[in-house]
Amino acid sequence: MTTAEPATATSNPAAGAPRRVLSTRFRIIGFVLLLVLLALLVSTFVTWRLLIAATNERMDSRLNGEIEEFARLIESGVNPTTGDRFADVAEVLEFAITFNLAQPNEKFLGYVDGEFAYQSRQQAPVLLSQDPTFSQLAGSVTRTDAGVYESGAGEVRYIAVPVTLPGDPARGVIVAAYFADQERQGADEAARVMLLVGGGTLVLASLAAWIIAGRILSPIRGITEAARQISETDLSRRIDVPTGPQDEIAELGTTFNGMLDRLQAGFDSQRRFLDDVSHELRTPITIVRGHMELLDSQDPHDIAETTALVDDELDRMNSLVTDLLTLARAEQPQFVAPVPSDAGALTHAIFDKIGALADRRWMLEAVAWSTVMLDPHRITQAVIALAHNATQHTDVEDRISLGSRIMDGQLWLWVSDSGTGLEPGTETRVFERFGRADSSRPDGAGLGLAIVGAIVAAHQGRVAVDSSPGRGATFTLVLPGVMADDEPLNARADRRLLPDDDTSRADDTSTGRSAERVGDSKRVANTERAELP
Repeated sequence: MTTAEPATATSNPAAGAPRRVLSTRFRIIGFVLLLVLLALLVSTFVTWRLLIAATNERMDSRLNGEIEEFARLIESGVNPTTGDRFADVAEVLEFAITFNLAQPNEKFLGYVDGEFAYQSRQQAPVLLSQDPTFSQLAGSVTRTDAGVYESGAGEVRYIAVPVTLPGDPARGVIVAAYFADQERQGADEAARVMLLVGGGTLVLASLAAWIIAGRILSPIRGITEAARQISETDLSRRIDVPTGPQDEIAELGTTFNGMLDRLQAGFDSQRRFLDDVSHELRTPITIVRGHMELLDSQDPHDIAETTALVDDELDRMNSLVTDLLTLARAEQPQFVAPVPSDAGALTHAIFDKIGALADRRWMLEAVAWSTVMLDPHRITQAVIALAHNATQHTDVEDRISLGSRIMDGQLWLWVSDSGTGLEPGTETRVFERFGRADSSRPDGAGLGLAIVGAIVAAHQGRVAVDSSPGRGATFTLVLPGVMADDEPLNARADRRLLPDDDTSRADDTSTGRSAERVGDSKRVANTERAELP
């Protein structure tokens, strides 16, 4: 293990930086205070709500009691002080409101034929008798009604009871009302006191947390000083972890050194990753550029096909960046979206695209006409990556073949070339991230075949490799998901999933012949493939 050398202020400006331990200290205090503050707020809120509920219950109980007294008085129809019967509704209201003592923040009002007539003498925040909206609401009830009214002084809880007497056509209403906001001031005051007391407790807790956190974190300062000596451009330095029993501090140093190892590997991988981005994006750009150069501007059909292909490649370039980031992190559940796909149309579409990768003898050996559950865009990406890989190991006169076939309920889709082939023992390494069969090849970062492996694995398939030095290589994608299909798909236009494909070209290969593309020309060659790659 390398011991970190002391650094001066001139050699390492970070040496004069504030102690990072304080930030951890502040975080600990922040979490403690946050928990205490949360507990304080929750307890205060719950207590306040309970007090409010108790106040509301007390007001409602008081209002109901007053109304019951009014009801008994109205039902008897007799003045309890004189023993005489009330002469009219107005006399009943006047007696009930005058002789019934209202509580603080409570108000009694009487209405005769919808007009205000009497009110209790207690002072109120606002005069409800002068509020036309309240008078219309409460003074015209025909049966007992309870509710809440928003006045200029806040919430008013009220109960209104109609009053009638035999022989008097007048209709009266007696109202008992509570100014709820004023009545709840006690609960609000209790909540304020709790917050003040809790705030003082919070200050004391913060001081205690500051002292405790400082003592807990003080042993880490030594490690922090050593860590500052590690340059951000040189991650080769490591913290000197003392031998002997591994306590928490020693474990922290070991973990920190392991983190530096991972960071150093991550930086190296990031540099290779950036190289791979440029390598992978060149492929779709080359396809688009090649087809644009060969575009016949006088042929509407050629323009339509090229436009569709360019749109498809632009979409693929957009998803390619996401795929590269996915490989750098982890696999995503939505990495592939399998749909019923026409294997023959897909094979033809891929063959049309790979011809623009490089000047080679491109051959279409066989075409499988069946429906397969797969993601056509991802499989296109994988096969083009294999074809691009083949161009890196072949010359102009070499052959690169594409073919597909159904065997044992699986789709076999292969790319074969007559190039240099793979060295023995590299068949597995080429599918690893940043793995290369030829380390002397400067082009690319070795991620292309890793993408192929990820795509095939997402389809629950496998990749078979057959190669030896000097006789080329054959990469075969073995994909499950072949669907039962009795009618040839090339006879059903409504089943084609790639509208820019011309499935009429199936006649070139369905009989066993292979199509060969050399440069800008395409011809049908009478060659047959006797066996699968």
